[in-house]
Parts: sequence; C-alpha cells; structure tokens
Amino acid sequence: MEQSSNATPKRAMIIIAHPDDGEFMASGTLSKWAKEGTEVTYLLCTSGDKGTSDPTVKPEELAAIREVEQQNAANVVGAKNVVFLRYLDGSLQNTLELRKDISRQIRKYQPDIVICQDPTRRYGEGFINHPDHRAAGDAALDAIFPSARDYHVYPDLIAEGYMPHNVLEVYMGAFGEGANVWVDITDTIDTKIAALMEHKTQMGDDPERLEAMKVRMKENAAQAGAAHAMGYAESFRYIRLRS
Repeated sequence: MEQSSNATPKRAMIIIAHPDDGEFMASGTLSKWAKEGTEVTYLLCTSGDKGTSDPTVKPEELAAIREVEQQNAANVVGAKNVVFLRYLDGSLQNTLELRKDISRQIRKYQPDIVICQDPTRRYGEGFINHPDHRAAGDAALDAIFPSARDYHVYPDLIAEGYMPHNVLEVYMGAFGEGANVWVDITDTIDTKIAALMEHKTQMGDDPERLEAMKVRMKENAAQAGAAHAMGYAESFRYIRLRS
C-alpha cells in the first residue's frame, strides 16, 4: 500500500467536472484538512447545466442554481475558494484550452495537493463513468504535469503574473477500485453528508430517498474504512510526484 504524506497540506485543490462530484468523492477529506488549517479550493470545469431530466428547466438557469449549491456545499466543507470555468456540461473534452485554464488556477492558488477524478475509470459493475469525469481527470493530470510546472509552456500566463508551480501529491478518487491510500473521515462523515445535501437539484426533496442516500453514504464509507481500522474512510489512487 502506498503511503501519503499524512501531513496536513498548506493548500489543496479539488478539480472536478460537475457540482456535487467533489462531495461524493472527497468532501470528508477536504473538510478534515480544512479543519486543520488547509486552504481548500474547488475548481469546477462545468456548472452542471445538463443535470436535469426536466425539459422545462433551461440549462443556463440550472447552471446558475447549481453554482449556488456548490458554493453552499463548499462553505459547509470549509473551502476558501470556488472557481467555475463554465465549460458546457456533457461535452467536456481534454483540450489545450481546458488544460491551460486549469494550469492558470493551479499557478494562481499553488496547491500542494490536488484531488481529481480518475480518467482511467471508464466503467464498472452496473455503471458507465461520465465522459466529463474522464475528461476532467485527464485535463487535471496534464495540467499538473507538465503544463503548470514548466516555465515555457504558457508565456502568456507568465505575462499575467502566474509563475510555474509544482504540485507535490495527487489523489484520484478511487471508490475502492485501485485505491492505495485511505483517509480517515470518521470525524467528518456528517459534514460530508451535509455538504452533499446542499445539492438540492440533484438530491430532490423526497424524505425517504434522502434518508436512504445518507444511509448508503455511511455504508460505503464504513466499507472503505473497515480493512484499515477506520470507522469511515474515503479511498484514493495516490501519486507522490518527484520534485
């Protein structure tokens, strides 16, 4: 099993495709770090403008609502910064433009640790992973190395005042598949659930459904932690980058 630094990072960034992706994947970890003094930044590639089956809701209206929901969830987590790149939901691609936009934010906020989605997680038992998740993960990794690090990649970012930055550690959401690091979130599992509940457009308002969701979240986190002497845990595929 790979071991993370186990130290509280000074700055951490989570890079995700949609509002609520971060709450499902890593909000227990982010809340744990925030309580220990980490400056947490959320970077969202889209604002989730296609995240409804209601034909009467306009995508631009939904995006505005979901941005507020994400800000509220980030406030629950204890994040300091929330940035929306506002690419279109459902058609995200790992373009040079997206990589540059992510690199700009990495250089601006200078995270020691980045949490992102695993671009190799294509499908599993009973599900196909959203293509936006894979694209966001690919773009995040390509921005981390080498684009945010190398001086000559983006001369215009240098002109804007964004000097290169080396990310030290990467955590990719693993949900138990291919995980090599587990973070104990026993003290923040309720914060994780409370943050997720802020995404009201996605959670709905059926009390039974909401309660079932809360139970399932705790069951999943308990299962992740069971083999590692943790009450509740989040699991990641971890990379320590060479300096």
